[in-house]
Amino acid sequence: MLEKLLIRGGNQLRGDVVISGAKNAAVAILPACLLVKGVCRIENLPDIKDVKLFLRILENLNAEVNYIDKNTVEIDCTNVNSWEPQGDLTRRMRGSSYLMGALLGRFHKFKVDPPGGCDFGTRPIDMHIKCFEAMGARVDVSRGLLVADSESLTGAQIFFDIVSVGATVNAILAAVLAEGTTIIESAAKEPHVVDLANFLNACGAQIRGAGTDTIRIKGVASLHGGTYAIIPDQIEAGTFMIAAAATRGDVTLHNVIPRHLEIIGSKLVEAGVKVQYMTDSVRVWVEDDTVFRRVNFIALPYPGYPTDMQPQLVTFLTTIPGTSTAREGVWENRFRYVDQLKRMGANIRVEGKLAIIDGVDKLIGTDVKATDLRAGAAMIIAGLMAEGTTEIRDIYHIDRGYENFEEKFIKLGGDIQRVQVVTDEYL
Repeated sequence: MLEKLLIRGGNQLRGDVVISGAKNAAVAILPACLLVKGVCRIENLPDIKDVKLFLRILENLNAEVNYIDKNTVEIDCTNVNSWEPQGDLTRRMRGSSYLMGALLGRFHKFKVDPPGGCDFGTRPIDMHIKCFEAMGARVDVSRGLLVADSESLTGAQIFFDIVSVGATVNAILAAVLAEGTTIIESAAKEPHVVDLANFLNACGAQIRGAGTDTIRIKGVASLHGGTYAIIPDQIEAGTFMIAAAATRGDVTLHNVIPRHLEIIGSKLVEAGVKVQYMTDSVRVWVEDDTVFRRVNFIALPYPGYPTDMQPQLVTFLTTIPGTSTAREGVWENRFRYVDQLKRMGANIRVEGKLAIIDGVDKLIGTDVKATDLRAGAAMIIAGLMAEGTTEIRDIYHIDRGYENFEEKFIKLGGDIQRVQVVTDEYL
């Protein structure tokens, strides 16, 4: 069923919102369960399509999956007996690439289809292959599939040429049960990488240094089950922070880790927005006499400004006086959504990985589409900011990564309606 969102803009967002579990952590921890022979109880799972899809992938590999409630699941991978996940499922999400490291660690082999997910540039897997080969695996990508096998996996020294979350996660997954010690240099430091390491350590792994440039993993013979709660979603929280600022509202976010949000909040403060950090909550508000200021930023690996928050901040900056700039330092083609903002009256020009934003008085509602997950969130913010009604199509991208997204906005005062698309609208 095709659906779209109708947003009537102009309302200030006000009130409280509870942030869900982190999507990016969930799609790393779920495949990590393959390394555990025992029951893993995962709590604070976001109730989103990517998580449900990953659980289907695990079930098709013969894992036992039992939902306790919509945010809690028990997974037993003891009887998993296949290293070939179903291709029509893995091709639908980017996080399926983590199956390579998990299956290699469990079976010393894998055969998987290239992952899918959002498309904003090529997704080279050369660094993933590099770490697998360093540990003794033979990898073949010549026939359209990703295939690997190894007699055994041994610890290795791994140097990444550039910081890569995906390659860091796969190296961790492959190394946990390998013989000896693996050292990962230039490791990604994102919160969900740390969360994965914390989960595996809770199951008996010996991982040190997660969250720093160097991660050391001493291989263990086996992992045991246990209970683990996923961290709050930094990107969902950041999205609501920017939405509060963009609508000139006053929103308090609960169930957050404030230090994960400081870089996002710093850019809002730079623009003139008020931000207050508390123990496990953050308040964002705009005062009536605020004088807004232009902002320049660059999206970088953590602890830099998150690339997954780049479209949302650009959207906010479209109505900030003066000329702001946004440079994308991670992906090669993450500005495809800019054409949608320009349809709403934004004045943006893109020069390679640089977007130059000249502030306009207001955005005007019109028909737009979600070009990817985070761009879809940006379109919702744009619709809430805009004068008139905005229609957002291709919202399946949004459903992949945000739990009860429009319901949370409605509770804050946003005027959003989900409606079914008449088929001939797409003809």
